[in-house]
Amino acid sequence: MRAVRPDRIFHLAAQSYVDQSFRAPADTLHTNVIGTTNLLDAVRICGLTPRIHICSSSEVYGQVREDELPIRESNVMRPASPYAVSKVGEDMVALQYGLSYGMHMLRTRMFTHTGPRRGDVFAESAFAKQIAEIEAGVRQGPVKVGNLDSVRTIADVRDTVRAYWLLLEHCPAGEVYNIGGNEVATVGEILEMLKAMANVPIAHEVDPARLRPSDVTLQVPSIEKFQQATGWEPVIPMRQTLSDLLDYHRERIAAQVPTTLPRSAPLCKVA
Repeated sequence: MRAVRPDRIFHLAAQSYVDQSFRAPADTLHTNVIGTTNLLDAVRICGLTPRIHICSSSEVYGQVREDELPIRESNVMRPASPYAVSKVGEDMVALQYGLSYGMHMLRTRMFTHTGPRRGDVFAESAFAKQIAEIEAGVRQGPVKVGNLDSVRTIADVRDTVRAYWLLLEHCPAGEVYNIGGNEVATVGEILEMLKAMANVPIAHEVDPARLRPSDVTLQVPSIEKFQQATGWEPVIPMRQTLSDLLDYHRERIAAQVPTTLPRSAPLCKVA
């Protein structure tokens, strides 16, 4: 911190996989809560005054009721996983450091966002990777899925990055904002969109190992507060996002699959 003396900090680092948080709750809490505390304390100790973005999560709201939709920043928090608990902690640590030390702190609760490079442990990217592997013949179907009934909005990661930059450019210290897409779909509908983009017929089946002990099935945000503060709008349609994600996995798999025989292999049998 003393060497770099940043004037902007975008803190997105985390153990961010919900399923993994059930397997390693203490590690998740330590990484996300204590890790964030260490970062902010380093800023405090060094006497720096950067604008700081702390990336919380829509998971902090947990399972909301239908009459609470769209979810606003004032909605009660009902965290339903160790990951969600860790993000409540991170969110509150950021609030406390802003209140105690006057840091220029901004928190976001980002709803589902995806696109090229998305880790393949997350649902839509896992679907896309499996479809690309089936197309390339390196995997046998069907596509393994978890809960398909969860309702989401989908934002493109490229729109998300633009939102984060606008956040630190235009928003007053101490605020918290929901950010998310404006197209609503179930996880099952996202799967069907990807299957329709495939070059071969694709089937799917539920894998019990992909079902969580508790799940969050309604995640539709109000992004009005952030839009009023910045003028931001998501511009990349969900279909393009999913198509680009599928192409990303196709390109990665194509680069890994040999296109020629090894030099030592005989090309034909000589009589």
